[in-house]
Amino acid sequence: MQYAFPLLAVLIWAGNTVVSKLAADAIFPAEIGFYRWLLAGVLFTPFLLRPVLANWAAIRPHLGKIALLGILGMATYQSLAYYAAHLTSATNMGIILSLMPMMALALSIAMLGQQLTAGALAGAILSFAGVLIVVSEGSVGRLFAHGIGLGDALMLVANLAYALYSVLLKKWQLKIPATQLLYVQILVAILALLPLYLLSPKTGVNSTNLPYILFAGIPASMVATLAWIHAVGRLGPSRTAIFFNLLPVFTAVIAALVLREQLAGYHVLGGLLTLAGVVLSGRWPMPLTVGGRARDAV
Repeated sequence: MQYAFPLLAVLIWAGNTVVSKLAADAIFPAEIGFYRWLLAGVLFTPFLLRPVLANWAAIRPHLGKIALLGILGMATYQSLAYYAAHLTSATNMGIILSLMPMMALALSIAMLGQQLTAGALAGAILSFAGVLIVVSEGSVGRLFAHGIGLGDALMLVANLAYALYSVLLKKWQLKIPATQLLYVQILVAILALLPLYLLSPKTGVNSTNLPYILFAGIPASMVATLAWIHAVGRLGPSRTAIFFNLLPVFTAVIAALVLREQLAGYHVLGGLLTLAGVVLSGRWPMPLTVGGRARDAV
């Protein structure tokens, strides 16, 4: 039963990747990005506003850090994903998302002094090769000739933003209840996205795009996040993070069923290499050595 929480979170997030693709033709990216967090904020407010105000003395000294977290993890990551959905496939988005744990590991080595292991290095190489195959559509020569597609590039930047968000969460370890921290970050995201929303073209909420907004605002922003927080509390961060590796698999299956996206050979090869890299990074903990001595940090 304890595994149901991370599985539910990853399944919802995979579905939201497909929903982002479906929404691309029904609503502008700036709109759904703003409406998503506005809806989540409104629904969370009756339950969390009073506890946040009661705990304001503990929250206030960390507002700068919380603001940066909200901008990186909520506003930047999610908004770029919606823009990317206009330009690349949901399958590509899911496979590129699987690179996020490796990005977080690299940033942890650089920012937290985490030891570089043989598995981390080999895993990074494998994962990079896998994503390279996907974004080049199986032809690395074509990639060098024409460059990476804009949609895939946006997803890579979105990944980097969320990886940095994850590392900063670990680095700062703010002593604030998880639900309160999430709520304040959502409020930050609403404020951060408001100017982009006001300046962007709008379709308005209608019967076509309302289901996408509801899915993004409730299951993806509230249910999945709370399930993930609960999973981390019961399983620990390392064991929970393993379930993130299922995201590209779930995304590819849902995209094939809902969007009729075809899995090409390069999707399968690239996805397997990327997943193998992530798994290898945790299975080969031998520290790299320089001159016979283990490297403490990079």
